[in-house]
Amino acid sequence: MASTAAATGTTTAKRKPVFVKVEQLKPGTTGHTLTVKVVDANPVVPAARKARPGGSMGRPSQPSRIAECLIGDETGCILFTARNDQVDLMKPGETVILRNSRIDMFKGTMRLGVDKWGRIEATEPASFTVKEDNNLSLVEYELINVTDQ
Repeated sequence: MASTAAATGTTTAKRKPVFVKVEQLKPGTTGHTLTVKVVDANPVVPAARKARPGGSMGRPSQPSRIAECLIGDETGCILFTARNDQVDLMKPGETVILRNSRIDMFKGTMRLGVDKWGRIEATEPASFTVKEDNNLSLVEYELINVTDQ
């Protein structure tokens, strides 16, 4: 069956991306598009998996590559969790555009991440210097449940 847009001859215009700054990121939010510079990238060695009771290790899989990258712009910096192919793009000194990124909470702190719905694009070097003294990943958050009385 043909799509309705093709049948009626109309096309839907794509939304222009709204670029945000690092200092505007809040816990639990998604859909962020931002231009950042990579300050530092450290590979994370995954912990050894334990065998399940019964002797099987589950399905054998390719070990995932993970790197913790400090990224930022002129307003602040945050830790970014790069996974698998993303690790190759996140080299110190590179400028990248993160599209449809999300904030993950890890041990009460914010981490930026890009899942399968997002995208990382290399871009021309940015002219800003990263404000490293405003690291949003150093702020610890606590979940408080509010009950109506």
